[in-house]
Amino acid sequence: MFLCWERAARLGGEVEATGPGPQGRRREFEEVALVHLGALYGAALRLAGNQAEAEDLVQDTALRAYEFFHQFAPGTNCKAWLLRILYRTFLNRRRGVRVTVAYDDDLAPPAGGSLGTTVGNPEEDFLRKATGEEIQRALMVLPEKFRLPVILADLEGLTYREIAEVCGCPVGTVMSRLHRGRAHLREALRELIEPGRSGEWA
Repeated sequence: MFLCWERAARLGGEVEATGPGPQGRRREFEEVALVHLGALYGAALRLAGNQAEAEDLVQDTALRAYEFFHQFAPGTNCKAWLLRILYRTFLNRRRGVRVTVAYDDDLAPPAGGSLGTTVGNPEEDFLRKATGEEIQRALMVLPEKFRLPVILADLEGLTYREIAEVCGCPVGTVMSRLHRGRAHLREALRELIEPGRSGEWA
């Protein structure tokens, strides 16, 4: 894919490994984390809006995830953990912060693992079936605070608790933003189909 895996492997060799040796750690990372590259790229593309930035985001995310893979708790949701790194990397880029910021405390899994209520809703099936240019354009119109919960819930299938961990906000805030984000997304889609309609982004 677009991931420079050999670079990540060299980076990993400089990090103190726990448990198995570096080869075992690399193999585990490939089996547990790299299977989610497609989901990471989809989320990155919807966040960034262009292929080049999305590819860079995924590569940086994979490098950081490999560097701090010793912090990942086996049995928890690795995709949610990776998406959390992806989002922090995206924010750092937008704020002009170097991506080499320490992730140690920030990326430790929450106590009790990734528990939460599954986000089941009709919009999830709708969005999965309605992928394409119009969905992408509508998502990019959404303010970021609404766009990310919709992506994580309706396209990535994360729970409220996992989305809260990714976004760094309370579960109640996630539920509110998700509800409003879905409403805004429907309005944005209608605006694309029926120009002249307008919505208010609160």
